[in-house]
Amino acid sequence: MDAQAAGAGDVGPDRPGPFAPGLLLGGVPAATSAAGVRRRAAAAPDVAALDARVSDCRACPRLVGWREEVARTRRRAYRDQEYWGRPVPGFGDVASRLLVLGLAPAAHGGNRTGRVFTGDRSGDWIFAALHRAGLVNQPTSTSRGDGLVAHGARVAAAVRCAPPDNAPLPVERDACAPWLDREVALVPDLAVVLALGGFAWQSALALARRAGWSVPRPAPVFGHGAEALLPRTGAPGVVLLGSYHVSQQNTSTGRLTEPMLDDVVTRARDLAAAAPR
Repeated sequence: MDAQAAGAGDVGPDRPGPFAPGLLLGGVPAATSAAGVRRRAAAAPDVAALDARVSDCRACPRLVGWREEVARTRRRAYRDQEYWGRPVPGFGDVASRLLVLGLAPAAHGGNRTGRVFTGDRSGDWIFAALHRAGLVNQPTSTSRGDGLVAHGARVAAAVRCAPPDNAPLPVERDACAPWLDREVALVPDLAVVLALGGFAWQSALALARRAGWSVPRPAPVFGHGAEALLPRTGAPGVVLLGSYHVSQQNTSTGRLTEPMLDDVVTRARDLAAAAPR
């Protein structure tokens, strides 16, 4: 089995999945509440099942309405494309020791393509950096089924639906959290979380607390290149590593440059490779 084959987050193109609100991919009724998310996430037996259940989720009415409205109306440049219009699952190597964590899918990126950080400028930046670090097989991520394979990293978002103005509400963040919790639990050799931006950093710390990991006090402060060790009982600790988000606001202004991004991605790769098992 190749590194991407199981639970890669590419729910299609060989399986159904484009925008169709009544179509279920996960084999169980869709979650329609925070409690439903908790139950369905906890019961997912593996990453592939979890990804499919994520893709069916309808727990947050505001996000459901927004993602589906965007999928119906579409941006002019993509009028001839069928949008995904669903929550976007994680992507990549389920045996990875490195998790790259973002905020949420972009309305015309992951919400269009069905893959996290795919089809937008942010994705261009992060996947090119992962390629330069030898963690994916190609520098571009344009669509599901484009041949992208991850063999040393898994990529996910803290919130799985595209939010209006890229700003999920706290109640939406909390409702979505069990998907991330279960994903991390199903990646047992995780050693490093690379948080892209302050939202992902705070989400990773919240994940650590829910999982019973030790979080230093005062809590580690986000910054580009910031590092914090999160000890675990009965298992090696996880290193939380921060990077400025790969948003156009950061990359177009020079707040985040390619060398800066390469430095943190390389650091994350090296920490993951050297971590004890």
